[in-house]
Amino acid sequence: MQYFALTIIGRDRPGIVAQVTEILYRLGFNIADSSCSILGGQFSMILIISNPNITSKDQFEEDFRHLEETNLSVFIRTMKPGGEISPELEGEQCMISVYGADKPGIVYQVAKVLGEHQINITDLNTKLIGTPEKPVYVMMIEAILPAAIEVAAMENWMTALKKQLQVDISVRSLIAVEL
Repeated sequence: MQYFALTIIGRDRPGIVAQVTEILYRLGFNIADSSCSILGGQFSMILIISNPNITSKDQFEEDFRHLEETNLSVFIRTMKPGGEISPELEGEQCMISVYGADKPGIVYQVAKVLGEHQINITDLNTKLIGTPEKPVYVMMIEAILPAAIEVAAMENWMTALKKQLQVDISVRSLIAVEL
C-alpha cells in the first residue's frame, strides 16, 4: 500500500481539522499517524495517510485545492516504502522541561547536548507563556535515552547547561503504563 504525508498550514480558525478529515473520509483514506498544533497564530497539521485504491498523489491532489482558497497551504508527499512505520526505539523514555527568559539559542543548545549523546528527540514543543512584560519560554521534549545512558547522567549534563543558559531544566523518566 502507498502512504502519503499530507501537511496543512494556515491561519488558525475553528473547523480546519473537520475540513481536512471530511475530504479524507470522502476519498476513503485511513489516517495512520497525525500531529496537529498551533504555532504562533498558525495551525499546522501533518498526517500519514493511505488508501488501498490510490497509488499516486495525482489521483487526489485536486480534492484539496479548494482549501488553498481558504488561505491554507497544502503539501502532499509520496512516502518511500516503510516510511509509515514507526521505528522501534530502544531505551528509556524521558521528558525534559525547560523554563526561562526567552532568548535565541535555547532549542539549539539543548538539542546539541542531546544529539552529542545520541539521545533521540521524539517530540518537541515550545511556547511563550506569561505576560508581554514578563514572557517565559517553555520547551517540552520527549526523548529516548540509549540503553547506556541513565536519567541521572543526563541531569548532570543539563546542570551545566542550566547555568550557561540561565534557565530551569528538569529531566524525568516516563514510565509506560500498560492498560
